[in-house]
Amino acid sequence: MPMLLSVMFQQLYSIIDSIIAGRYIGMDALAAVGLSNPITIIFLAFAGGASTGCSVIISQLFGAKELDEMKTAISTAIVSIITLSALMTGIGLLICNPLIRLINTPAEIFDDSALYLRIYVYGLLFLFLYNAATAILTGLGDSRTPLYFLIFSSILNVILDMVFVIVFKVGVAGVAWATFIAQGIASVLAIIYLILRVRRIKTEHAYKKFDVGVLRRMSQIAIPSILQQSFVSIGQLCVQSLINSFGSAVIAGFSAAFKINTFAVNCICTIANALSSYTAQNTGARNLKRIKDGYRAAIGVVAVFYVIISAVLFGFGKPILSLFMDDSATKEVLTVGLHFTWVVTPFYIAVAFKTVTDAVMRGAGAMRPFMITTFFDLFLRVVLAYLLSGWLGYSAVYWAIGIGWTLSMLLALWFYHRKNWIPKDMA
Repeated sequence: MPMLLSVMFQQLYSIIDSIIAGRYIGMDALAAVGLSNPITIIFLAFAGGASTGCSVIISQLFGAKELDEMKTAISTAIVSIITLSALMTGIGLLICNPLIRLINTPAEIFDDSALYLRIYVYGLLFLFLYNAATAILTGLGDSRTPLYFLIFSSILNVILDMVFVIVFKVGVAGVAWATFIAQGIASVLAIIYLILRVRRIKTEHAYKKFDVGVLRRMSQIAIPSILQQSFVSIGQLCVQSLINSFGSAVIAGFSAAFKINTFAVNCICTIANALSSYTAQNTGARNLKRIKDGYRAAIGVVAVFYVIISAVLFGFGKPILSLFMDDSATKEVLTVGLHFTWVVTPFYIAVAFKTVTDAVMRGAGAMRPFMITTFFDLFLRVVLAYLLSGWLGYSAVYWAIGIGWTLSMLLALWFYHRKNWIPKDMA
C-alpha cells in the first residue's frame, strides 16, 4: 500500500503538469506536454529498469541474510545509477529535438514540446536517484519512507506550478521547472535517508564499494527490464506519431486521457513491483509456497483495484477529463478523451493479470518469458494501430491497446502455469 500511494503521488507530477498547462496556458500547451510523454517514458524506462535490477538482487540477498554482499550491491547500484543518469542526460540533449520532429509534431506546439523536454532531461539525475533509492528501500522492506518524501514533493510541485504559471506566467517552462525542483528535493532526501539506513545495518566484514560481479548480476535483470520498458516506450512513440497525424485537437484529447490511463496502469504495475520484490525475497529464502500465496493475494488486489478504477472512470470520466481543459477547449477534444476512456477501461483487468504474472517470473529471475510477453504485446499494439487506422481513425489506437493487453495476458498465464520459472532446487 505505501508503494501504491507512492506511485499515485509520483503520477501527480505528470497529471498536475497537464492540468495546469491545459487550464492556465491553453490547449496547445496541453498538447505539447502530452506529446512529450512518450519520449519522457523512454527515460523512465531506463530509470525503472535499472532500479528493478537493483531491487531484485538486493531483495534476494536480504532474504538470504547475506548482509555484507547486500551492502556491496547497494553501493554498486548507486554508483552505476549515477553513471547511467549522466550518460542518459547527454544522449537526451542530443536526441530530443530529432525525436520530436520524427513523430510528426505540429509546428504550433514544437517549440513548447522541445523546451519542456530539455528541462526534463536536465533533471534526469534526480529521477534516476529517486527511483533507485525507492527500489533499494523497498528491497529492504521499507516502502513507507519514500512515500513521505514523495507526498512532500508532490505538494511542493503543485505550489511551484501555480507560482511559475499563474503568478509569473512563464508558460510551459514553468511547468517543467516546477517538476525539476520538486523531484530534485525528493531524490536528495531519499538518498540521504538510504545512506543513513544502510549504515545502521551491522555486518561482520567490510563491504566493497563497487563490485563488477554484483553489477553483472544486476544487469542480468536490469537490461531485459530496460529493453522491455524501452521497446514499450518506442511502441508508444510510434503510436504517438499516428495520433499526431490527426491534428492538435486529437493530440490534446488523447494526451489528457492517456495521463489518466498512465496513472491507472502504473498503480497496477506498482502492485506487480511489490510482488516482484516479495518473490525475489522468498526466492532467496527458498520458500515457494509463500511465492504462490503472494501471487494469489496480488491477483485479488488488482481485481479489486480494477473494479474501483472502472467505476470511477465510467461514472466520472467527463468531469475528470474536464479538469485538463480550459474554456477554449473544443467539443472534439473532450470527445477524443472520453472515447479513449470508454474503450480502454474494460481492458485494465487484462493488463492487471499480465503484469502480476510477469512480476512473479521476473522476481524469480526468469526473464525470458517476461520479455516474450512484453514484446508480443508491443508488436500487436503498434501493428494493429496502423492496420486499423484506415478504418477506425484515431480510435484504432484504443482498440489496439486493449487487444494487445488481452492476448499477451493469455500468453503470460500460459508461461506461469508451465512452471519453468521455478528454480530447480525449489520445484
